[in-house]
Amino acid sequence: MTRYLISFDDGSMTFPQEDFPAVAEASRAVLREAKAAGVWIFGGGILNQRASVVATDGSVSDGPYPETKAVIGGFSIIEVPSRDEALMWAAKFASSCRCAQELREIMYDPES
Repeated sequence: MTRYLISFDDGSMTFPQEDFPAVAEASRAVLREAKAAGVWIFGGGILNQRASVVATDGSVSDGPYPETKAVIGGFSIIEVPSRDEALMWAAKFASSCRCAQELREIMYDPES
């Protein structure tokens, strides 16, 4: 089984505000379906774009600040047997969220 990151860009969900309840319910329905299918690992929305960087010496600095609009707005991690199945789930999320989704394979820790 392979794990995949399905994500969308912050600000890419552009639909009328009055459609939000329907979009939220459609997204939750896909989430429930993924859980029932046993493919759901974890996911969530990014609350804000504030970041802190912890250096190798333990020092902390604010930033980096996104210079473009292409920053992650939310994500799902699924585990499925094939890329084709991962693309099918990405399509379900894209349809429910009304925005394009990006799919990336996640590399496992070699020690696990």
